[in-house]
Amino acid sequence: MTQVFILDYGVGNLLSLKVALEKVGLNAKITPPDTQLKKADAITLPGVGNFTAASKSLAPVKSDLVNVVQDGVPILGICLGLQLFFQTSEEGPGEGLALFKGKNIRLKGNLKIPHMGWNSLRIVKQNELFDGVSDGAYVYFVHSLYPEPEDKTIICAQTEYSNLFTSAVADKNIFGTQFHPEKSGDVGLQILQNFARIVSR
Repeated sequence: MTQVFILDYGVGNLLSLKVALEKVGLNAKITPPDTQLKKADAITLPGVGNFTAASKSLAPVKSDLVNVVQDGVPILGICLGLQLFFQTSEEGPGEGLALFKGKNIRLKGNLKIPHMGWNSLRIVKQNELFDGVSDGAYVYFVHSLYPEPEDKTIICAQTEYSNLFTSAVADKNIFGTQFHPEKSGDVGLQILQNFARIVSR
């Protein structure tokens, strides 16, 4: 069975992601960051946590993780996990994985921060992670920041909350969602099922 590592780098929401990945047929294993990443068929970076603390936790394995991804192993970053794909964050000091150029910036406006609850996706670039997902589908968010990629071509979905922000990216074997698919009902399971299909091929 396909082996997916859920990296435990001191953030929350690990078990709900594990349950959701197993529901779509993947063998999900929660592992410390210093595990042998080359044994993974895919990697997930879950996320409810702090950018500075998470980047510090991943620092010892940063080069190994980047190398595995560059070798073609699929990776899915969720919420903070997506933000760690980028270089820096307004949340605090620390260096992300720099898989993409860009930074994470705070949500602004008069609406309540953090953004918590259901909101719709505006799919701006179709890709295999969103097969079977309708434009306007609702997903679940819990966040105060979002990524701002320098390369706009990697953005595959946006969401409106005070302003229009990046809610999903995809490039080759790298996938990221600012929302939580494991908490997004049938739509989230469809996205994870698509990821499972990508991993298993």
